[in-house]
Amino acid sequence: MTTPERQRKVTIISTWRESPRAVKTLLAGVFVNRLSGFLNIFLVLYLTSKGHSAEAAAFALGAYGAGAMVGVLIGGSLTARMGTRNTTIVSMAGSSLLIASLLYLDSYAMVLVAVAPAGLMGQMFRPASAVLLSQLTRDDRQVMVFAMSRFGLNLGAMAAPLIGFGLYNLDEQRYDLLFLGEALIALVFAVVAWATLPARDEQHPEAASAGTGRNGGYLAVLRDRRYVVFLVSTLAHTAVYGQYLSTLPLDVETSGLEIFWYTVAVSLNGFVVIAFELLTTKLTQNWPFRVTIGLGFALMGVGIAVYALPLTPAVIVIGTLVWSLGEIVGGPAIFAYPAVIAPARLKSHYLGGFHFVFGLGSAIGPVAGGWLLVRLGHGVWLPLAAVSLAATLLVLTAIRDPRGSGGRPAGSDDPGGPEPVDAGTAA
Repeated sequence: MTTPERQRKVTIISTWRESPRAVKTLLAGVFVNRLSGFLNIFLVLYLTSKGHSAEAAAFALGAYGAGAMVGVLIGGSLTARMGTRNTTIVSMAGSSLLIASLLYLDSYAMVLVAVAPAGLMGQMFRPASAVLLSQLTRDDRQVMVFAMSRFGLNLGAMAAPLIGFGLYNLDEQRYDLLFLGEALIALVFAVVAWATLPARDEQHPEAASAGTGRNGGYLAVLRDRRYVVFLVSTLAHTAVYGQYLSTLPLDVETSGLEIFWYTVAVSLNGFVVIAFELLTTKLTQNWPFRVTIGLGFALMGVGIAVYALPLTPAVIVIGTLVWSLGEIVGGPAIFAYPAVIAPARLKSHYLGGFHFVFGLGSAIGPVAGGWLLVRLGHGVWLPLAAVSLAATLLVLTAIRDPRGSGGRPAGSDDPGGPEPVDAGTAA
């Protein structure tokens, strides 16, 4: 267990300074990759500019998203078999080629053939990078290093539309700089990964058999019943989280409020997460997972419930602040938890399953919220808050904390499940 003396030394700066080169490469790569993520932002505009219908463009974007969800599952398996470096190289080089090819495909059918694998390839590196971040980070810094990864993701996501808009206006061809720039950055990341990430045999001596047999692959993950409950609760939580991007703006509009207040809510959430999540993690990183994750889930439900009040600017701001607080408290722990409790030989599959569920919740949440809004109007928020409450109760029953909070080791609830994990292998 981590001593109090070591815990006090875990800061943002010390975590970055003392991390090996491979960890710094991955943290920078996560940021740059997200910063250059222009395809999913401008794909619809690009296709409509080519004469395709809005419906066809939206379907292509959906195909890209579906490919991304499948990509994290494949990435989890490939990481176990090929190692982090090889999976990252394949992911980035493949996505580079596919993204660049979109500029030269006139047929809509060929665009679909390229865009779905582009989403798949582009996301395969996510479980790979998470595995290596966890393996190369000591156990008392797991939550902090995942908070730093989330910081890069969020900062890149905030800046990408602005940079993309600038490139869009600079380029006479309108999209060449966007897509070729993203393709080039992905290719450079592949080269940097080849040069700086450790070889498979150094990090995955046991991985060759991890995807085969009764005790390997995603079937082994599914036998870990408590982890499956965690995934189900994360699916529900993520679906509710996505309502601020879909249901909230629609409700603001139908309530007669200025859409300005919705933009305030989105900007407020982005500011709170980017400005305060790392600082908050310095305080919360050594709390038991049951506390941080449970509190994050619960505050999400409370913030959503606030939206159920008669909608005013104050209600929008207060509700957003409450669930944003939940995000900065629980977000890093939610992302670190699968890596910490997974058996070493199944770490990539645990992380692949988590990222798949997170993407699935983000995809189905807006659809479900829109369906409920049509039928319930402003009353949509109480059922959504109830879903969040159920997710909170579920996740509290599922979480185990190998860092000393009394949780049971991974796989302990099923003799045929994954082997127990101790603090050394978990890190």
